[in-house]
Amino acid sequence: MPTSQPPYFTVQPFPRARQVIVDANRLGKRKRTIYGLLEFDVTEPRRRMAQHKAQTGEALSFTAYLAFCLARAVADHPQVQALRDWRGRLVTFDDVDVTVVIDIELEGRRFPMSHILRAAQRRGFRDLHDEIRRVQGDAQASASRRRWPALRWFFLLPAPARDLVYAVLMASPQRVKHHTGTVGLTALGMFADMGGWGINAPTHNCSVVAGGIEPKPVARDGQVVVREILNITLGVNHDVVDGIPAARFASRFKELVEEGTW
Repeated sequence: MPTSQPPYFTVQPFPRARQVIVDANRLGKRKRTIYGLLEFDVTEPRRRMAQHKAQTGEALSFTAYLAFCLARAVADHPQVQALRDWRGRLVTFDDVDVTVVIDIELEGRRFPMSHILRAAQRRGFRDLHDEIRRVQGDAQASASRRRWPALRWFFLLPAPARDLVYAVLMASPQRVKHHTGTVGLTALGMFADMGGWGINAPTHNCSVVAGGIEPKPVARDGQVVVREILNITLGVNHDVVDGIPAARFASRFKELVEEGTW
């Protein structure tokens, strides 16, 4: 007689919202990206944040701090966020719109959501921190604003048809800036307590992936001391920026982060 066997797998529908990620990864692979695997000493900013929390009980957003430093570094080296228009010209914006990934809670579950910090180079760290906290506190409304019914039908199109739509949108740097920002920042350290680098298929011409923070021995003034080290993966589009300008930008970004001032 046949016996019922316990299921050894589960079947779930593929979320249509994930199709955005699939398409973004496919398009990102077409970019000729230079990657840099860097280490930033974040002992000083972390010390200041810990001191602030001890005095006030408030935990400051490290993602906001990185966005604050990143925007200032891009403003000093704006060529790293240049975009090509449909005529092949480079368009460089004055403002730096930083797209960050924010950890939000919705309906009892936690998941990442992208958010654009507009004109971040003209704003203070506290302003960026407050905006991130507002988005986290208003997760339901933020998620509702992103539910576009037309997308449900758009993702039923075959991939070549969707790519044609993306090509039309990406032909206008102004539209790209409006919908995706000009630079991307993903802080993996807030989702996983570990170090390491993360290499993805970036959708932005300038993208930063911040890994975890780990204590490491380093040489300082002839002595070995333990410092808090942040792993940074920096990616820039080689079609629009060369290695030397990218290195200057990376050096400035590192300098701003390690200063620990805001």
